[in-house]
Amino acid sequence: MPTAAPTRMKLHKAPVRPVTARRPASWPIYTAITAAALAAYWPALRGGFIWDDNAHVTTAAMRSLRGLWRIWFDLGATQQYYPLLHSAFWLEHRFWGDAVVGYHLANLAQHALAACLVVLIVRRLALPGAWLAGLIFALHPVCVESVAWISEQKSTLSGVFYLASALVYLRFDESRRRSHYIWAIALFICALLGKTVTATLPAALLVIFWWKRGRLDLRGDVRPLLPWFALGIAAGLFTAWVERTYIGARGAEFAITPVERFLIAARAPWFYAAKLFWPVNLIFTYPRWHIDPAVWWQWLFPVATLSVAIGFYLIARNKTTSHQPPTTSHGERSPSHGERSPSHGGRSPLAAFLFFAGTLFPALGFVNVYPFRFSWVADHFQYLACLGIIVPVAVVIAKVGQALPPAKAGAARFVLPLVLAALTFRQASMYGDTETLYRTTIARNPASWMAHNNLGVALAKMDGRSAEAIAEYQTALRIKPDYAEPHNNLATILSRQPGCMPEAIAEAQEALRIKPDYPEALVNLGSFLAPIPGRLRDAIASYQAALRIKPDHAEAHNNLGLALLEMPGRLPEAIKELEAAVRLEPDNAQMHDNLASALVRMPGRLPDAIAEVQAALEITPDDPQAHDFLGRALSQMPGRLPEAIAEFETALRIAPDYAQAHNDLGVVLLYVPERRADAIAEFRAALSLNPNDPRAQSNLQRAMSQQ
Repeated sequence: MPTAAPTRMKLHKAPVRPVTARRPASWPIYTAITAAALAAYWPALRGGFIWDDNAHVTTAAMRSLRGLWRIWFDLGATQQYYPLLHSAFWLEHRFWGDAVVGYHLANLAQHALAACLVVLIVRRLALPGAWLAGLIFALHPVCVESVAWISEQKSTLSGVFYLASALVYLRFDESRRRSHYIWAIALFICALLGKTVTATLPAALLVIFWWKRGRLDLRGDVRPLLPWFALGIAAGLFTAWVERTYIGARGAEFAITPVERFLIAARAPWFYAAKLFWPVNLIFTYPRWHIDPAVWWQWLFPVATLSVAIGFYLIARNKTTSHQPPTTSHGERSPSHGERSPSHGGRSPLAAFLFFAGTLFPALGFVNVYPFRFSWVADHFQYLACLGIIVPVAVVIAKVGQALPPAKAGAARFVLPLVLAALTFRQASMYGDTETLYRTTIARNPASWMAHNNLGVALAKMDGRSAEAIAEYQTALRIKPDYAEPHNNLATILSRQPGCMPEAIAEAQEALRIKPDYPEALVNLGSFLAPIPGRLRDAIASYQAALRIKPDHAEAHNNLGLALLEMPGRLPEAIKELEAAVRLEPDNAQMHDNLASALVRMPGRLPDAIAEVQAALEITPDDPQAHDFLGRALSQMPGRLPEAIAEFETALRIAPDYAQAHNDLGVVLLYVPERRADAIAEFRAALSLNPNDPRAQSNLQRAMSQQ
């Protein structure tokens, strides 16, 4: 009996495309999009670092190759575990260091590239209005927060990989080539390593395939994306754990019930859609809604969401069933894989709704993310999701334009981008400087305790504005009394004012009462206690507590080392702590100087002390105290007296009124017989600046007697 031939898996063949006229060159479109974005975002390019930018941009401790290794393999070494993002920051610092404009340009370039990828994807889907969709995305003001805020390079960078992955996968859907699949999943992994909100991509692709074909094929559509879903879910769960464990997305502010989370999730999409269609009063931090299931009108949002979803479903169902494609004798569809049925237009509203809501899902409140501490919504949450509305709007405008005379159609297509560009230019102006950003935020959201605190931080760094900073901290505490950060910031600013140290200590202690695991407040408290007689041990305990919470806190290591220097018999421990501080912040000249001061006390470590102060001078070559210290250290080394004299003379060229350097130079000149007169002149110069200096008086008498 003959055996049946084994069945072979059928490969879906790509549809044969008719030969058409050559499409005009695309580079003018991409150039125009990039130029338009640059013009619209021009005010933001002048902006500096805001809020947590300093924590995201590569810190001094992470700028080495070892730092790059830590970015990938040391949890907690960076602000968030997005290793591709922080590797990009690491590389950018290699190119332009701390020049803020470089980071702004990188963010803007990535946004423009993402807009160009939108054009390519819309063209791949054979929809009209591709260039308009890309232009709207490039110029819409809801994207300003993602582009103008350096920390949000995570949105633009991951967005580029997300869209590139989608584009390559659409090619795979037509070609079924393994190389396309591998490239697509590799780009998807890069997107996840930049920001895990991109985990929604496989679901978005299934929505696109359903929209194109009216159904999903388990083997051809779903099965290839199963590994993608596994990667996305794993990345999302891991990020949620990191947010809770390392970032601090836990506590009373995140203690919300499942019902409250449901109400947030139902309300947020309406908020985002409203900002897309009417982008006014966009704020860096929106008011945090008070969610109460007992308030009847809050249930209108889930009712409206469900009603819209059902309505779109019924439209799609009616259109699909009334235009069912014919089938073959084997029950297969006539259109080849990758070819959409004629009735796809009826599915468009539901597809757009599913893409928009699904892409927003990670930020709808079902999992905790740290920004929920301030608000349930933020413009950067919808950076990718907004394409679910922008693309359909561009398609509708393009189709309407096809029915208009050419002149009117062209005008209609350019009015919206021009309006959006003007709004974006205005919104980007908010990011021109930190004070403008927070004052604008407060004007639109007066109850933003975060904005009041951050404005206080900005004002405290400006000369003569301490009183304004204190007022902002106090306002933040009136709005939110259990806010630890303003207490700690008040402690810092009060400690610098004469006679206010008791109040500063009280503020630091209050910050720690509210937030016991607050390393910055522990370091502050230690620095306040250390100079007080009898409180040095308390200061050491405070620094050690900070290091138990945050072992890589450079300032805590440095201050602990300085405190241990004051304790008899603890010099080796002090050196160990100061060395740890230097390893963590190798570009901090003061920490090199502190380590040098400790090493010079240890027998046999004078050469190491000299090396440390030389490292400090490479960072700050105009530091007269470091030159003076180096001169004293060199004077103790055989045969290096001329170098010591040169260092003292350098210190005095930088600071002619530096009395100690005059005295120290005089001491070494006494060892040069022909320069004793110069030594006497140096001692007299020191006494003219500090007449009561006993060392200069004694040295002058000794020099006079020798002469």
